[in-house]
Amino acid sequence: MQNYSPTIIQIPARKKGTAFSPDIFEIVEPLLQADEILLGPGSPTYAVRQLQESLALEIIKARHRLGAALVLSSAATLAFGRHTIPVYEIFKVGEDPHWKQGLDYWSLFGLELSVVPHWNNNDGGEDLDTTRCYIGQSRFEMLLETLPESAVILGIDDHTSVVLDFAANTGRVMGKGSVHVLREGGQQDFASGQKFDLRILGEARLPAAGQGIRPQIWQQALEAQQALHLEEERTLRPPQVVLSILEKRKAARTAEEWQKADKLRGEIEALGWKVMDTPEGVELIPMEDYESTR
Repeated sequence: MQNYSPTIIQIPARKKGTAFSPDIFEIVEPLLQADEILLGPGSPTYAVRQLQESLALEIIKARHRLGAALVLSSAATLAFGRHTIPVYEIFKVGEDPHWKQGLDYWSLFGLELSVVPHWNNNDGGEDLDTTRCYIGQSRFEMLLETLPESAVILGIDDHTSVVLDFAANTGRVMGKGSVHVLREGGQQDFASGQKFDLRILGEARLPAAGQGIRPQIWQQALEAQQALHLEEERTLRPPQVVLSILEKRKAARTAEEWQKADKLRGEIEALGWKVMDTPEGVELIPMEDYESTR
C-alpha cells in the first residue's frame, strides 16, 4: 500500500475495563474516518470477548455499511463468524474440540457463516497436521459433527483472500490458493481468479441502513461521513485564485505567449496545483496527489 501513501492509524482498543477499552470513544473515534478497517492475527476468542457489544464494533459496522472496506485476516476472520474455533485452547492447551460463540457479524447480511482461515496450513510438516487453522483434519471433522445443519463454513487457504461484494452478490478469490464452502454435507471449491454467487453461502443480502447499530452511533457515523465528503470537495476543488490564473494562462496560450503561459503555470503550481494539459483539455490535480503517483 505504500504506493498510495495511506494514513495509517493503529487503534489501541486492547481490553475492556481498562484505559484502552474498545468502549472509550476517544480510543475508537478514528474509525469514523476510516476508508479501510483491518483486523488481523491474535486469539479469536480474545477478540470476541473484547469486541462483543462494544462501541468499536458498532462503529466498524457503521463505517462498513457506509462504504469502508472491512479487511479481516487470521484470527479476526474466525472471530467475526457465527461460531469460532478456540485455536489456542485446542491446539496448545489440549482441550477437546469445541466451538465458541463468535461475533456473528455475517448474520446482518443474512448468512449463518463461520470462516476458517489457514485451511491448508502445513507448518507442522509431515509429522503434525496443522490444516484447518492448526487443529488438523481429524479434530475439525469432530467439530463439524457438532454444528447445526444450517451452518455454513468458508475455508480460506494460506496466502489467499476472498472479496465478498454484497452489492454485486459475488465472491472473488485472490492469491495463491483456493477457498472452500462447506454446506449441507457438501463442499465446493473455488480457485484463485474465480467468482461465485454469494447465495452459495446462504440468503445473502445487504442490511438496511442502521440495522444492528444504535441510532446515536449511526448518526455519528453519518455526520462523520458528511464531514469527510465536504473535506474531499474542499480539497479537490481549486480555489478561485487558481481558476483565475488558469484563465490567464489559457489566454496566453491562445495568443501563443508561451513564456507568459509557463510563468502562470509556475504560479499555479506554487499554490499547490499541478497543471496537466491533456487532449481533452486542462486538468488540475492537487500537487500531493500528483507526487504520490510518481
